[in-house]
Amino acid sequence: MPPLTSIKTSGDDIEIVNQLLLPHVIEYVQIETVEEAHDAIKTMKIRGAPAIASLAALSLSSQLSRGLKASPPPDYLASTDALKEHVERILDYFFTARPTAVNLGAAIRRLRATLLKSLDANKSTRDICQNLINEGWKVSDEDVGRNKEMSRRGGEWLRQRVREDHAKVEVVNVLTVCNTGSLATSGYGTALGLITYLHESGKLGTAFFTQSAPYHQGSRLTAMELQELKIPSIMICDTMVGSLFQSHVIHGVVVGADRIARNGDTANKIGTYNAAVLAARHNIPFIVVAPTTTIDLDIPDGTHIPIEHRPAIEACLVRGAIYPIQSHEDAKHAVVMITPPGLEGVYNPSFDVTPAELITAIVTENGVAVKNPGMRGFDLSEIA
Repeated sequence: MPPLTSIKTSGDDIEIVNQLLLPHVIEYVQIETVEEAHDAIKTMKIRGAPAIASLAALSLSSQLSRGLKASPPPDYLASTDALKEHVERILDYFFTARPTAVNLGAAIRRLRATLLKSLDANKSTRDICQNLINEGWKVSDEDVGRNKEMSRRGGEWLRQRVREDHAKVEVVNVLTVCNTGSLATSGYGTALGLITYLHESGKLGTAFFTQSAPYHQGSRLTAMELQELKIPSIMICDTMVGSLFQSHVIHGVVVGADRIARNGDTANKIGTYNAAVLAARHNIPFIVVAPTTTIDLDIPDGTHIPIEHRPAIEACLVRGAIYPIQSHEDAKHAVVMITPPGLEGVYNPSFDVTPAELITAIVTENGVAVKNPGMRGFDLSEIA
């Protein structure tokens, strides 16, 4: 069975896999309005920086495409001013869905630039809509190609780095955090794509992955994707990273990113910073794999990255299937509370920031950046 993808499209129809219910319940949710797309992003039915950018862009494209076919036509097609107001309102609305992942903002800016360029060219409302529709599809379609290229570049860089330190090593063991595969992107993945590339090349030993509490994207989603891809893997609890490094040979830590500052400071799923500190202690290369749209050259460092805090209740609940499970078809899904009712004082950020000094390499589809000797930060100009 091919790996699940976060988004399926057919003409103007959009469906997403409800990632809150995976891996025990596979439910596709129809996205018919921008409000439904916004809600899916906000509530994390869909997550992963590239995936939420793709959904926002596709949702706008779908709405405009339906509008062009409608009879009578919607009011926003009556004039370019009305269309501009309509589209900008949607783009501003999407920007509020989740603040940390820069890919969403990059997609919005790209669509806004297309709108303004078309307006400056004095195009008709229908031509402007068509330009926006085409650009929205490009945002999504380009993601898979980028992912495969960065995975190849990152995989080859890690193999070369390992050969320099351990000439006789034929396969590498890696650790990853959270979920960065097809479910987090439009396909193939970023850090999990690198792992997939190593596996396809016959150069992967074992992929270790953390559960990634409190949302458990690792134990729910990464575990599912690795199973489907038949990649040798072992899950660990978030608190076991240090123990793993002490007792097993790990050749690299590979993670994705939701935003990378100009100096290389990287925001990613909570727990990434912990893994980076421990990797530095054990001299294990720490590699960030992300598309160029994740790099935010407008901010100098990680102190300028907004960190999303999720509702406290989300850290008090776990979702899953009632055990024992006889079959996926008969699985009964439940949400249970693991804390005392009314617990006060819950700290629940979605992301932490790993300082550039703890990162060995940053990989995009354009190449691999490493720090110059004696430097604490990166020059990302050649890979951004």
